[in-house]
Amino acid sequence: MSYCLVMSATPGPNNVMLATTGASFGYRGALPVILGIQAGIFVQTMLVCAGLGSLFVAYPMAQQVLRIAGALYLMFLAWKLAGASVAGTGAPKPVSFTQAALFQALNPKSWLKAITIASVFMPAQSNMLASALLVSMIGTMVGMPCSVMWALFGVSIRSVLKASRSQRIFNLAMGTILVVLAVMCLR
Repeated sequence: MSYCLVMSATPGPNNVMLATTGASFGYRGALPVILGIQAGIFVQTMLVCAGLGSLFVAYPMAQQVLRIAGALYLMFLAWKLAGASVAGTGAPKPVSFTQAALFQALNPKSWLKAITIASVFMPAQSNMLASALLVSMIGTMVGMPCSVMWALFGVSIRSVLKASRSQRIFNLAMGTILVVLAVMCLR
């Protein structure tokens, strides 16, 4: 649980997306993103725990390709976010449930979390599917309040971002965080 808390509460691509969505669209607009992220991570963790992780052991190049693709996608998101319009003329709609869920396939932090849970924290002596379900549910139960917290952080700074200069600075800061995360993924 503590590992899931650290991975879910610290800055990462999902949390940047949640803060930005909360700031731009309010909590109601962020709710599909929250649920999509949690659903995507749940499925990803289940798949990794049920054996997908062994694919990365057998084919380390697959993990490298995924890491590079994820880092490039984060840089693309950073570029889009840093260049987003200000003063309410930004993205016409928030990220959907499906987009947030599918984003986990390219999110390096989500892969790291799922692989670590499967290799370090999954009970070894019990049924593999039951263990996968257990650790996936724990991850979701711990991750959900963290996602809500990041969305509410975005909502709380919404009034500060009404000025186009403030919104521009926020967009640049969020874009910079994504670039730093992308570079860290390539190490």
